[in-house]
Amino acid sequence: MDIQGSCHCGKISFKCKSHTPYPYMRCYCSICRKTAGGGGYAINIMAQADSLVVEGKEHVKSQSHDHSDDLSFWTPHSSTNHRNFCGECGSCLWGSDPSYKQWIYPFASAIDTDLPRPPINTCIFLDNKPRWAAGADNVGEKDVMYDTYPEDSIEDTHKKNGWWIE
Repeated sequence: MDIQGSCHCGKISFKCKSHTPYPYMRCYCSICRKTAGGGGYAINIMAQADSLVVEGKEHVKSQSHDHSDDLSFWTPHSSTNHRNFCGECGSCLWGSDPSYKQWIYPFASAIDTDLPRPPINTCIFLDNKPRWAAGADNVGEKDVMYDTYPEDSIEDTHKKNGWWIE
């Protein structure tokens, strides 16, 4: 599926291809929550890195939380993710991870394309969720919860649920 996104001020727009366009995963880790969260979490989807086309590249800034040598990899303050955002308005646009060079992770909040609504939500890093944010106390019957990261990847989940789009 072709998806398009942009920042709030319009200085950056991007497009990419995604086989996994269902924004089903709500991440409550402190990095997502503090850099891009709205409801106390951020939602990422996955796209093919080699399909990314960016207009306004000169406005893209990147922040790295690369602590790959840290044995406590998934702590509230560590990740190998690089977050790309607009240097003008601060909108979070997509993440990337050197461990998974074939993928980028656009923030669903930056996508302008009408994405399909997921029939379930997966809440992750609930051990980092602030008390005020809705999480396990505001879920559907089929929704799933994880204190950290689930075993199934974004790709696995899309394929398992029949959401994979060629």
